[in-house]
Amino acid sequence: MTKSEAKFWEVLENLYAGAEPEGKSGYINLIKQKREYFREFVKPELEEYVQERTKDFPQEFREELYHKLYTFFEPYFSDTGSIFFVKSYIYYKQYERVYTEEDVKLFWKTKDLYYLKSDLLIRSMEVRFEEEGITFYFDASQLEHKKNNEKKKLIYSFEKIDEKGRIVLKVEYSEKGRETREDEIIKDIKKKLKEEGKTQLAKDFKEEHLDKAINTFEKQTKVDYFIHKNPEQFLKEQFNLWLSQYFMAHEEVNLSPERVNQLLAIKDVAYRVIEVIARFEEELKRLWEKPRLVFNSNYVISLDRIAKKEGGLEVIKKILSYPALEEQVREWKELGMVEEDFNPKDILLIGTLNPKWQFLPIDTKYFKDLEEEIISLFDLDEELDGLLIKSENWQALNSILPRFKEKVQTIYIDPPFNKEQDADYFYEVDYKDATWATMLENRVRLGRELLRDTGSIFVRCDYNGNWIVRPLMDEIFGKENFRNEIIVNRTKKIFTGVKGYNVATDDLFFYSKSQGFCFNPQYKRREKAQKWLNMHSPGERRPPERIIFGRLFYPPKGRHWTFTQETINKMIKEGRIRINEEVEYIDIKGNKVKGMPQYLTGEDELLDSNWTDIPGYSQNQGFPTENSEILLKRVIESTSNEGDLVMDFFLGSGTTTAVAHKLKRKWIGVEMGEHFYTVVLPRMKKVLFYDKSGISKEKDVKEKYNEKSAGGFFKYYELEQFEDLLRNVEYSEKSGKEFYEEFLKNFKDYKFSQVDPFLFDKRLAKAVRVDGDDITVNFEELYPDKKVDITESIVNTLGISYKEAKNITKEKLMEFYRRVLLCL
Repeated sequence: MTKSEAKFWEVLENLYAGAEPEGKSGYINLIKQKREYFREFVKPELEEYVQERTKDFPQEFREELYHKLYTFFEPYFSDTGSIFFVKSYIYYKQYERVYTEEDVKLFWKTKDLYYLKSDLLIRSMEVRFEEEGITFYFDASQLEHKKNNEKKKLIYSFEKIDEKGRIVLKVEYSEKGRETREDEIIKDIKKKLKEEGKTQLAKDFKEEHLDKAINTFEKQTKVDYFIHKNPEQFLKEQFNLWLSQYFMAHEEVNLSPERVNQLLAIKDVAYRVIEVIARFEEELKRLWEKPRLVFNSNYVISLDRIAKKEGGLEVIKKILSYPALEEQVREWKELGMVEEDFNPKDILLIGTLNPKWQFLPIDTKYFKDLEEEIISLFDLDEELDGLLIKSENWQALNSILPRFKEKVQTIYIDPPFNKEQDADYFYEVDYKDATWATMLENRVRLGRELLRDTGSIFVRCDYNGNWIVRPLMDEIFGKENFRNEIIVNRTKKIFTGVKGYNVATDDLFFYSKSQGFCFNPQYKRREKAQKWLNMHSPGERRPPERIIFGRLFYPPKGRHWTFTQETINKMIKEGRIRINEEVEYIDIKGNKVKGMPQYLTGEDELLDSNWTDIPGYSQNQGFPTENSEILLKRVIESTSNEGDLVMDFFLGSGTTTAVAHKLKRKWIGVEMGEHFYTVVLPRMKKVLFYDKSGISKEKDVKEKYNEKSAGGFFKYYELEQFEDLLRNVEYSEKSGKEFYEEFLKNFKDYKFSQVDPFLFDKRLAKAVRVDGDDITVNFEELYPDKKVDITESIVNTLGISYKEAKNITKEKLMEFYRRVLLCL
């Protein structure tokens, strides 16, 4: 093998697999498996193919071949091995992508990709201060990387002074609020230096050395992880463009037959490289699109819901005598629902439930042995009010799609803004523009599939993202389904001396799924005093005439009466219609009329797209971007009715689900951050008990949600994540295939050639047993530290009811296994 060939294979492997970070994560395991796949399969197959395809050409041509292949592939791979327009200029030449029938066609460099997450590409590194004689070594070998796109910060602790005299700092991601204790690090370093006889160095060591070293270390590259939806088509299309441009720029018009054959050989080899590379990407896409298992599920239900059921009081008695009741009472106290001297015996009066405590929420995590008995009282398909799902949102939406497709009435999302820096948010917000566009597009497109035909979606964004959101929403929902750009308040700030005005508003883009969407006009309190206005508007209407106080009136020419006859009759009774005899006009029939019908404006006026009369954010939950309840009230009431399903898959502090519950809607909330347990879940428990804050003070809300009509019933759970899968996959061209064949022999309608899996979950061999036509799965082998909710997993994956899942057929169960275990 020549140096040129060896260099090509080395470069291609690094391009394909991506830069190798340190630490522990599914993504690091993925890079290892990609390298294994490259070395064990890609390289040997391609070497053999190149040898055969170029055997009749001189060695110089093979040198050219490798050079051209590298030249083409290099711009299309990122630091993570993701395939897209990383630094290619070719897409500017793709006129058909721009010059379509539309005047403007949205296109960005990461379009047609799945966005997975952003993370630091971290490696252990040395930081030296030559003059001071101080050397740091940051050890990232044990770093547990982020699972999804949650915001986490790096923290450091002193480990040792190594044999090279380097100060070794252990690098970790913060968990449960842990912080870097610089004072302790400095104290430990100085102590260790003194023990080793380096007294002067210990004396000279300062806090600024540590700060500078950490700042240097944290300047490592931030990368984005993607999966291409159609890698083979994309790369072949790009190669054809590249080859045609190369031909026009470098080749003579009249090519010799030998040169034509050489160019065809380059194309054939490039195509084969693309096919084997794309095969792994397709396998990865299969894992990404797999429905997720449900973990650690629990129910929250108010006591009144249990008491109303036959046998419910007996169940409550069992709850009150349960050993873990003390933990539940402790939670009630922490949530401020009961006083410190609360006695659980007061919950039940003689033969009934004490009204004072009827809405206390029971969390079945404290009563696992009783959970089945509690839940058996209910028809879960009808009586559950809501779902809280802790998960990265694309994976959640994809997993529940079979169950909730075309069932959601209203979606509200306030995605992490495309900001320049993270600030104090609980999640990443400093995206690249293309990354942010892809992140949003992936999720909104799934959201559209969940919406009913009568449904609507609201997307909140600021000036960093509004220029992306509008064309993106036009593409997904269609320009004809754009309804409004609503202006909402953001948190007011004191002027900071920047060169421009402080930003006071955000945008709320309102789209419907179809023209036949549900819309309930909303009203707001009129700011100005009531006044009399002429009762006509531009345009014409049939019939044009109105009878007012017994007189027949036609409107002025080119106008129509503002109200229908029915509304006029109603307003006359209310004393809001008069005829001003001092006004004359020419009506549509050419008659001169003395006396103009006028109406008195009401106390309320029709709401328009300016919502700056209400706060856009609140500060009740201690959350940096907590949407105000009054804002969500308008959104939900304008586009849904009681009993409809409302959804928010960037849930944040939980405002959408809280308001939906208070307004008697069903709801689904998805949130990936750890504040799911510290902010969202406690908030929804308080809503069940009765939360008197927010819209609870509104007169119309009090009629349906108050101290006597609170309560509720919801479920919360976690979902298996892509990271969980990646940690346990390994490249296995043979053993994985054999396992899959054994498993799939029971699927008579399945053709193995359709999919040839080779990313094998090594846990399956222990977890799955095949005995003739019977297949059993031990989920504890897959996730020994989690409790898998099989019923909920089946309901989500197959899109069937709880009732059907309880009595599932063998065929349906096999379909479930095929999809969630084999990803097929």
